[in-house]
Amino acid sequence: MAVTAALVKELRELTGSGMMDCKKALVETDGDIDKAVDWLREKGIMKAQKKSGRIAAEGLVRLAFGEGNIVAAIAEVNSETDFVSKNEEFVEFVEAIAAEALVKGDLDMDAFMAEPFQGSTVKDVLTAKVAKIGENLNIRRYARVEEDGVVYTGYIHGGGRIGVIVGIKTDATAAEVEACGKDVAMQVASMNPKFVDEAGVDPEYIENEKKILTEQVLNEGKKPEMVEKIVAGKIKKELKEVCLVDQPFVKDSDLSIAQYVEKCAKEVGKDMQVVSMLRFEVGEGIEKKEDDFAAEVAAAVQG
Repeated sequence: MAVTAALVKELRELTGSGMMDCKKALVETDGDIDKAVDWLREKGIMKAQKKSGRIAAEGLVRLAFGEGNIVAAIAEVNSETDFVSKNEEFVEFVEAIAAEALVKGDLDMDAFMAEPFQGSTVKDVLTAKVAKIGENLNIRRYARVEEDGVVYTGYIHGGGRIGVIVGIKTDATAAEVEACGKDVAMQVASMNPKFVDEAGVDPEYIENEKKILTEQVLNEGKKPEMVEKIVAGKIKKELKEVCLVDQPFVKDSDLSIAQYVEKCAKEVGKDMQVVSMLRFEVGEGIEKKEDDFAAEVAAAVQG
């Protein structure tokens, strides 16, 4: 069967692949569109596998909420470049993954990747996106939160560089909690607290800080009998910095977050208490590869 420009155009629109790739696929499959799609998919998978060795440290965080905001999810999907993270198709994919996490977010990554998704599986759709977009993509992490009596609100900072979900225990509706919850979520995005409150502080964290501070105080030449009291004071001060509810509110430093939420509760006429938070920042903990462009060009010329 002759490969016409119309056939090439149809295959390109169907798959999003390059014009020359589409023409080659049609030539290889004697103009059979269905077989050409399979051929491209096979080649795409090979390309995707080749790209999977690259470091994906850019990307986006997106949030999803269930009806009444009584369940929420957050997801981070990484790309190699910031340019791709602004790609409309990539953005829609990340939003779809967050929505999927809203339902399947309790599964581990392997099970999540095998779940039915957009007529295929999460893994196969991801592979197809890698082939089409041309960069290594990685569903790095996701989380789903749901707790009786808790309403969730969120905040996306920097177009998706940071995403935060805050859980507020209350009888108030999502609409009544929204403004206050968003302010608290903005606080989490900005100040990156380690814990919600002192009750949630990891005992290992306290012990480690005590050990470090004790050494510091002793090295300052303080009397041994004073060390315990000084360290206790330093720990108390530090906890106010790392615990969300004790931090000064960024919009009004005269109030702590706990006091601000209490003020919101009085305005709504219902009790409100911050009980949980989730904060994802794109690429945190991923070692980015620093490319030496001049060396890369020189190597290409010599090679």
